[in-house]
Parts: sequence; C-alpha cells; structure tokens
Amino acid sequence: MYKFQYDDVISDSSQSLRSDEQMALAHSIKLLALAEHKGKHTREAIDAIFFVNRLWSFFIEDLMKAENGLPPEVRASLISVGLWLLKEAEQISNGEAQSFKGMIDVTQTILEGLEQ
Repeated sequence: MYKFQYDDVISDSSQSLRSDEQMALAHSIKLLALAEHKGKHTREAIDAIFFVNRLWSFFIEDLMKAENGLPPEVRASLISVGLWLLKEAEQISNGEAQSFKGMIDVTQTILEGLEQ
C-alpha cells in the first residue's frame, strides 16, 4: 500500500517537473520570438538573452549531476545543445550574430521532445 502511494508521488513529481520544463522552454520561445521581431538592440532582446542564459545554466548544471535520471548520452547531447544556445546568445549580444531564429528552432525541437 505505501509503495503504491510513494510511486504515485514520485510519478506526479516527475510529471510536474516536466511540465515546469515545458513552461520554461515555451516562455523562452516567446521571449526569443519577441526579440526576433523587435530587433537585437532592444529591451526585448536583452530580456530574452538573460532568460536563456539563466534557464540553460540551470539545465546544464542539473544535467551534469550524477543523480540526474536521464541516460548519459541524452544528458551529453542536451548539455551540448545548451552550450550552443549560450554561445549563440553571447554572439547576438556581441553583434556577431543577427537572428534569434536558430535559437527559437532548437528550443522548439526540445520542447516538442518533452511533449512526447
């Protein structure tokens, strides 16, 4: 009886975390799309880059933990994607890149993967 209830709590907790991740990624896409529309030298661009940096720094830190439940190959791939997103955000900030589109597309792909 207790095992069943514990499993329900763990399952609910996992679903809640996935939902939080989905919401954060969706918010990131919304900010990036607004920044793409308004331009890279706008407050919207600054907000989008700041959010992406915080979000992916958090994700990467979590993915590097040994207790993270994802398979090592998946974790490594997501870390690589996260590092690319951080680098792309930096390049936009430095004027070395012009568009948020690639960041939007990659983030959308990750979001769609979480929704499956």
